Amino acid sequence: MPLNVAIAGAGGRMGRTLVEAVLRNADFKLAAALEIAGSPHLGKDAGELVGSACGVKVSEDIERALKGCDAMIDFTRPEGTLHHIAVCRKLGVKPVIGTTGFDDAGKKTIADAAKAIAIAMAPNFSVGVNVTFKLLETAAKSLAKGYDVEVIEAHHRLKVDAPSGTALRMGEVVAAGLGRDLNQCAIYGREGVTGERKDETIAFSTIRGGDLVGDHTVMFIGMGERLEITHRSSSRMNYATGALRAAQWVKAKQSGLYDMFDVLGFR
Repeated sequence: MPLNVAIAGAGGRMGRTLVEAVLRNADFKLAAALEIAGSPHLGKDAGELVGSACGVKVSEDIERALKGCDAMIDFTRPEGTLHHIAVCRKLGVKPVIGTTGFDDAGKKTIADAAKAIAIAMAPNFSVGVNVTFKLLETAAKSLAKGYDVEVIEAHHRLKVDAPSGTALRMGEVVAAGLGRDLNQCAIYGREGVTGERKDETIAFSTIRGGDLVGDHTVMFIGMGERLEITHRSSSRMNYATGALRAAQWVKAKQSGLYDMFDVLGFR
């Protein structure tokens, strides 16, 4: 039987891509499409957002919409996702969370919910990006001395958080490989007379413009050589297919907080 999936933020860029991915895949059924109050898409056929009517109307009534769903895929905003998770917990629906920008309180709320329901959460669901994380883990352990680390990311002009969740995750992976705490060694911008670079620093640079889907590069810069590990996205469909893979994987779990390393068997 196909997995019954709800898509949160169905009218947004990523939401539409998720709707399209579900409608294309016979292993999944679009059971609900959600939008916020006041959205111009409310009441419309969700399939029409991607050019193919499917009979599922976009709704703002999350509790009603999620009844009978197996999973909810959510790439929206932290405040909306936290509300959605509370309803998922109540109804036993398993969330797949691609939202980024949570504060510590939000992360704790998600961890608490994972004691009752299984949650798959990742800053990036692209399989290629997660392979990149694994490469970074290996590189950091091998280049622990004599290399400076810079993380550069670029996204479209409408993205509201910086650095991206993917860039931050790259920083966390590298810091762990180097035996550092990212909270203690990260810097997020340079201006004026900054002084010499400190050896332990992991620095982030952010670019916003146009319709860039998402580019990420980590540079390990030594004396006389430089290693760059780069991932570039040209389509959001990579994120959507990865999220569906996570939804299929997490359905067998009763509770717990998982990420794409779990889904891909990297642990």
